[in-house]
Amino acid sequence: MTPIRKKRLYLIGMMVVGVVVATTLALNAFDENLMFFFSPSEVAAGEAPTGHPFRIGGLVEPGSVQRQSDGLTVAFSLTDNAQRVTVEYTGILPDLFREGQGIVAMGSLGNDGIFVASEVLAKHDENYMPPEVASSLKTAHEDGVNQLIKGSVQ
Repeated sequence: MTPIRKKRLYLIGMMVVGVVVATTLALNAFDENLMFFFSPSEVAAGEAPTGHPFRIGGLVEPGSVQRQSDGLTVAFSLTDNAQRVTVEYTGILPDLFREGQGIVAMGSLGNDGIFVASEVLAKHDENYMPPEVASSLKTAHEDGVNQLIKGSVQ
């Protein structure tokens, strides 16, 4: 093999190694920043990861908001009209947060089944609902209707 071919082979090998390293770093960064969305029914069914951050969305259940004495910690139930999940959040809630409101919370599920939110987002007007929340509410409603029909037939 001539010195020129050795140099070219070495250069091609280094480029392949560089592409592999860049791809590995990009996929690793993508995996760390990936955040899935789960509905309360999926969380109750055990489909959501424990200890890994994800989003959960639904409606704040009326009568479930409990404020702690420190003034910043709030616990409430989030529902998709089929199941409910308890959410704890420490911080200032959005101005639009209220019972019956559609929200999306980001955080992680603890071993005790309580979702600890790091951020709570409320819808911005009367007509908007995040697409993930709307589809999970629709699916939960259809599942509830189907269970009701099956129960009345038997």
